[in-house]
Amino acid sequence: MNQTITWPEGKDFAFTVFDDTDRATVENVGEVYSLLDELGFRTTKSVWPLAAKSAPNGAGSTCEEQPYLEWLKRLQGAEFEIGYHMAKSSSSRREETVRGLRRFAELFAHYPQTMANHVGCRENLYWGSDRISGFNRFVYNVLTLNRRNGKYQGHVENSPYFWGDICKEKIRFVRNFVFPEINTLRMCPTMPYHDPSKPYVNYWFASSGGSTVSEFNKCISEENQDWLEEEGGACIMYAHFAFGFCDEGRINSSFKHLMERLARKNGWFVPVSTLLDYLLELNGGHVISEEERGRLERAWLSRKILKGTA
Repeated sequence: MNQTITWPEGKDFAFTVFDDTDRATVENVGEVYSLLDELGFRTTKSVWPLAAKSAPNGAGSTCEEQPYLEWLKRLQGAEFEIGYHMAKSSSSRREETVRGLRRFAELFAHYPQTMANHVGCRENLYWGSDRISGFNRFVYNVLTLNRRNGKYQGHVENSPYFWGDICKEKIRFVRNFVFPEINTLRMCPTMPYHDPSKPYVNYWFASSGGSTVSEFNKCISEENQDWLEEEGGACIMYAHFAFGFCDEGRINSSFKHLMERLARKNGWFVPVSTLLDYLLELNGGHVISEEERGRLERAWLSRKILKGTA
């Protein structure tokens, strides 16, 4: 990619994180956010506004737990972004999704700007086999033994899980493809983009894979940091900060070292929606072509086959 972006404030590159809330509690991610705050990173923390009646043990905290909610509001006050990870940790029919989004807006003074589908939720938008198209979809269905074909119905108008019209009205950015490379913008140079074949999502964005602490550390290795800086790129890490980043109150030492090193660089460290709004202003609301979509799908699918990306 020939990088021609001029980043705000004379910065050399951009870096942020979308933190998936799975298993998250104040106890297992609080110290991670204290470190990010101290180092000057401003990132996006996703939430579940509602508690699930039959949530699996260890699913993580929700906004219905007062101490957790108070901590989230302190994060928001410190200019971290609060994002959306569906209404709750289990499937929600339309009326529950409406209630969850209204509750989010009541708690955080606005509807979410960014969201990511949550594994297993039937109301996921354009997920499973509907994530991709054409021959790429056929290959995906073969690889997954057709188990995810038609499973997710947030965009299916006659389904009780349909809420696509609400997403289009309330939410700007939805995450899709994940890549192991640190420069997310190199892998998806058109993001955020609108896909006419998926009309209920205003704009899609990609991310770089760092689901667990080991994956995250591998992606932001010293060599990769220097590469991101040299290319003047943008990285949106997709992480689960509850997955080993802090163990019994102690931050993973490699993660801490790598983030301290990254913080010393001249990076633009802003929340996901701030970065995407800037890119959106630059690309004018790019509408992805069938050819561009096909290339993006093939790049993701090939890495999923070889490396197991999300």
